[in-house]
Amino acid sequence: MENKSFWFSSELTLNTFVIPPGGKYPIFLLGIAIYFFSIVCNLTLLSLIILKRNLHKPMYFILFSLPLNDLIGITAMLPKVLSDIVTETNKVYYPLCVLQAFLLHMYGGGILFILAAMSFDRYAAICMPLRYSSVMTPRVVICIIALVWGLDFVLIVSLFSLQSRLPRCKYVVMNVFCDNPSLLKLTCGNTAVNNIIGLFNTAVIQAASVSIQAFSYVKILIACVVTRRSDTKTKAVNTCVAQLLILIIFEIVATFTILSHRFRNVSADLQKIMGMLIFIVPPLLNPIVYGLYTSEIRNTLLTVLKNRVPI
Repeated sequence: MENKSFWFSSELTLNTFVIPPGGKYPIFLLGIAIYFFSIVCNLTLLSLIILKRNLHKPMYFILFSLPLNDLIGITAMLPKVLSDIVTETNKVYYPLCVLQAFLLHMYGGGILFILAAMSFDRYAAICMPLRYSSVMTPRVVICIIALVWGLDFVLIVSLFSLQSRLPRCKYVVMNVFCDNPSLLKLTCGNTAVNNIIGLFNTAVIQAASVSIQAFSYVKILIACVVTRRSDTKTKAVNTCVAQLLILIIFEIVATFTILSHRFRNVSADLQKIMGMLIFIVPPLLNPIVYGLYTSEIRNTLLTVLKNRVPI
């Protein structure tokens, strides 16, 4: 009974930024501008894929998950942080903290699984052009999308379900938002199993994503080298550059985030900012990168804007 009461009523204290006097409103306005720009870009991409028939293809049905995942990531983190800055409050109830952490971890695993699925689609399109329609059938596409979200969900649920067995005796979250490591620091029990499962899940996600993408892009590179058709090479470059850029952006931001926590001379506020960037930079840049490097999306959007009709 006591554990249930603690679960539903416990209030946690989040860590805060050290903001100079008069700085909170400019920071808030900048954050709001970034958030709404990201929302508009990702919703535009989603709307184009839903409403434009020329984008009703396996590639774009799989791509649909990327802006959706980006919306989950940035919305789960940024509004709460900005609200705490401008209101100078840093309280959150434990269930909401767990929900935020769960969504953020779903976002992190989701982006890698989605990029893996997209790379496989490009492999099938470029390396097996004559069999592409028979390989990437609607049923296969649905199965791929379900596998991406299902596997991500199972791995993250397994990670967070382990926390229910541990007693909680602390109330201060050592971050400006909630994540699994911060929640583990609230417990007083032995977290060895949680750490092992966390490392295992991270290894599975990274290994599955990187291996599928490496296989796909190596095969695509070989196809580009052996083929004599310049249009095939152009198609390969145009469709793969965007995906590779998105992967590189995510991995660079993630690497800097991890490194910021490994050096003691890095300020606490810089560590917090670096931790936030992984949930801000990809959702902000992904739709722009895809809009610039995918000619079909770019031309569709330009046509919509030129005709001045609703998407």
